[in-house]
Amino acid sequence: MKTVTLDVRAPADSMADFTHAWETGKPQKKNTRISFATPELLWRVLTEKRWELLKVFCGAGPVSIREAARRAGRDVKAVHGDITALLNAGVLDRTEDGRIVFPFEAVKVEFLLQAA
Repeated sequence: MKTVTLDVRAPADSMADFTHAWETGKPQKKNTRISFATPELLWRVLTEKRWELLKVFCGAGPVSIREAARRAGRDVKAVHGDITALLNAGVLDRTEDGRIVFPFEAVKVEFLLQAA
């Protein structure tokens, strides 16, 4: 099963992984990661409605915005706005024919909350 990990990490840590992969030609970890600088940013990008869209896209293959809205039971215009936000954040991808794809079958969220 192809899994993506959404995590909260300092930009320097993400860049260190990128640099390692660039220099060695191999990723440091097996799973794909999409990182956010703060928990607040993660929750601002991944709202409740956008989580629902990720459920629609998980393992579905390329889907049109209209089809995503139908599957989610939501208004096309509202779904378009949410998809645009997820595309801009690098969570979703667009195919050459304009459809939207989330090339993962599972999502793992990882962050640590500790005392200040």
